[in-house]
Amino acid sequence: MLSMADNSINRRKFLYGTGAVGMTGLAGCSGGGDGGDGGDGMDGGDGDGGDGGDGGDGMDGGEDLMLRVGTSAGGTQDVGLAVERAVSQESDSLNYSTIESPGYIGTIRRMANNQFNAGITDNNSLSKALSETGAFSDQPVERIPQYGFYAFPYSIYVIARDGTGIETFDDLAGANVYPAEPGYSTRATTLDVWSQEPTADVFDQMNVQNQSVDSAPGAMEEGNIDATIAYGTPGVRYTGFVQEIASRIDVHYVEPTDALIESAESYDGAGTGTTSYEDWPIADTDIGTDEVFHWNLEVNYTFNPEANPDAVYELCRVVDESNDTVNEGEEQFNDFGSTEDMLGSARENIPVHRGAVQYYRDNDVWDGSLTEGDSA
Repeated sequence: MLSMADNSINRRKFLYGTGAVGMTGLAGCSGGGDGGDGGDGMDGGDGDGGDGGDGGDGMDGGEDLMLRVGTSAGGTQDVGLAVERAVSQESDSLNYSTIESPGYIGTIRRMANNQFNAGITDNNSLSKALSETGAFSDQPVERIPQYGFYAFPYSIYVIARDGTGIETFDDLAGANVYPAEPGYSTRATTLDVWSQEPTADVFDQMNVQNQSVDSAPGAMEEGNIDATIAYGTPGVRYTGFVQEIASRIDVHYVEPTDALIESAESYDGAGTGTTSYEDWPIADTDIGTDEVFHWNLEVNYTFNPEANPDAVYELCRVVDESNDTVNEGEEQFNDFGSTEDMLGSARENIPVHRGAVQYYRDNDVWDGSLTEGDSA
């Protein structure tokens, strides 16, 4: 990793020019959540954010670099606030503010309406915005955020209640299965994976349950849910309702079939991986496996095309060079082994913001198979 000299901002202004498009307003946000999905897995009920919020461009043309970052409640907000604290400690030039936003899809919609110029959202939602599918089929957006860097994953697998006879994914046919609360992005990504051709036959036979996450532990305890997704950030924590289920109910790991692995690996909106269960136990519970296979909702920092490339570059520098500072504030944020890891969730179909591209080029890690996004 290359170190940045003190005059690097001036050098980048030479690269880009000094023009900036930004936004001002109150940096409002509420407190943190339990580190689980909270609101951050949610699509956001207010959709287009059409009230305009603080609206447009309030910058006075000065030298300040400004990013207003739309951030969902819960664990995502915890991550955003940790990054904000790191910026305040490690950057003399970047003005970063956290703005509470209604979920990942709601963040995309509000960025499209120019309510903030940066936001934390996920690859699956971005892919659907680009292809005008899913939540964007009837209400597409004209401005779609561009990739900046990988923030963290929500990794997902299945556990079942003991005594159900469910041992493998195929056994979920005919079972009462809970893929999280309607509106959660973890649910949407899971159903997208399961509905792929290799596993569509099993998925079509599931009795998909629609309870809130607050009522799911009780429903499982009463026998109304046979199996549920378990998810969180590997090595860090699980979302709250999953921890509650494992602490109240005897559960076990549902083994993936080859078809499930194929479905997960073939779906563009999700990543995949395996994690040692010893490194990521649920409430110190033995679920009968040494390793879990998971599909990942990949959560990213993204930026509107108009976002000042110098500001994006500086944020990339801070989270890279001061990664430990961010992790001290919130361990859910990725622990980058190298600058290249910041591109860990980048996809060929999602353009990368030019400020981030320049940072990766300066550090000799830019992937030529990716696309540099157009400026507005």
